[in-house]
Amino acid sequence: MARIIVVTSGKGGVGKTTTSAAFAMGLAMKGYRTAVIDFDVGLRNLDLVMGCERRVVYDFVNVLNGEATLHQALIRDKRRDNLFILPASQTRDKESLTKEGVERVLNELAETHEYIVCDSPAGIEKGATLAMYFADDALVVTNPEVSSVRDSDRMLGILASKSRRAELGVEPIKEYLLLTRYSPERVRLGEMLSVEDVQEILSMHLLGVIPESKSVLGASNAGTPVILDEKSDAGQAYGDIVRRYLGEQVPHRFVEENKKGLLKRLFGG
Repeated sequence: MARIIVVTSGKGGVGKTTTSAAFAMGLAMKGYRTAVIDFDVGLRNLDLVMGCERRVVYDFVNVLNGEATLHQALIRDKRRDNLFILPASQTRDKESLTKEGVERVLNELAETHEYIVCDSPAGIEKGATLAMYFADDALVVTNPEVSSVRDSDRMLGILASKSRRAELGVEPIKEYLLLTRYSPERVRLGEMLSVEDVQEILSMHLLGVIPESKSVLGASNAGTPVILDEKSDAGQAYGDIVRRYLGEQVPHRFVEENKKGLLKRLFGG
């Protein structure tokens, strides 16, 4: 049976779609047959980050409405033949999503996939709550700032109370903290919260820290999941996160400030 993973946050613009694309690609790179679904009906960004926007013919809502089969709508990634993308609709509204329809699509995907990654919209509107409802695991993405962390705390309450697992009274959704756009230098200057601050507020298992990096924007603009950029610190960090999720013991990187060498201290830079 497939494991359903929701990538969620309370606040927009924290890096959910970047994370969904990188995480799904990372699972596929490890050999797992993976599908990633864009739940952000009306906007649709996942296909851009995955570099398959020109190949979208049918979308998630077309499948829900019986206007296309799941096989017709799924886009196979050109770099990994075990990774599939189900794009959102740009022309429908979020009311097009129904609990029954989403469950049917997830059940059909679960027959042929090992992992299903759900790229959730921000907040608590219908697309977000449905993306969370069927989840087994949740990657809660937050930035190291007070408003983002506070909104993530609110999402934890929803994950704990409004999921299918909560309704059935079974083992709760397994929650993982993902801290994005982190800069140890800015932490030292008091411009953002530290990893310890965020963990103290949210009391969550830290899956990983993604450093503030220009490579994330560059990869998104190129339609390439940043995890494929193995030379970049962000790409390496996402690789570490996938390995930790799969059970490997991987030390955390990018959480300490790099110490400048003697020449840099003397001459700047």
